[in-house]
Amino acid sequence: MRAEDVAEYLQNHHEFFADHADLLAQITLPHPHGGRTISLSERQLLTLRDRVKELEKKLHELLEFGKENDALQHKVHEFVVTLFAARDLATALEMVPHLLRDIFAVPHVALQLWQNNPPSAETLAFADAQAHPVCMHQSAAGTAAWFGEHAAHLHSYAYLPLHAGHVTVGMLVLASEDAQRFYPEMGTVFLQRIADVVSAALHPYLQQA
Repeated sequence: MRAEDVAEYLQNHHEFFADHADLLAQITLPHPHGGRTISLSERQLLTLRDRVKELEKKLHELLEFGKENDALQHKVHEFVVTLFAARDLATALEMVPHLLRDIFAVPHVALQLWQNNPPSAETLAFADAQAHPVCMHQSAAGTAAWFGEHAAHLHSYAYLPLHAGHVTVGMLVLASEDAQRFYPEMGTVFLQRIADVVSAALHPYLQQA
């Protein structure tokens, strides 16, 4: 008889141990950490303790994740309030890189608004193709030049297209020497919020076609 058959039988006949209660006290199992045998009830207790430890670990991770999210929410709020204090386009364009460095500790920031700096066809095509922020380990679409002498030392990028409605009006690029600061698999929820905020802050200064 296979072990699978025994397991299936016991799962389908819950009354077995009720009818053979004395058998429970006789069953012994190897201790999960070796050294001795223990009763079935002791083994169940150890299993429950292990599960409790796993749940406590997961709860701790969730609490830490919540704290990180709260901290990011606070930073985004600070970014929004400060940026919208700008009263002209030049000030807003100057404030964005400074705020991202000061609040989010992003070491390198490049912001291009198409009406001030018309993009190359390659850059425009890349920006138009991104409905949401995208992170990568290489610079894209000729944007490395936006970082000047620092470009050779950068190993991670976050590209945030800026939109007015459905039209791309510019692009914000965050970069770092740390290859793990921005990476393809990372979540982009907060990056999208930053892109939305910058787009909204610049919208009043866009030239009307």
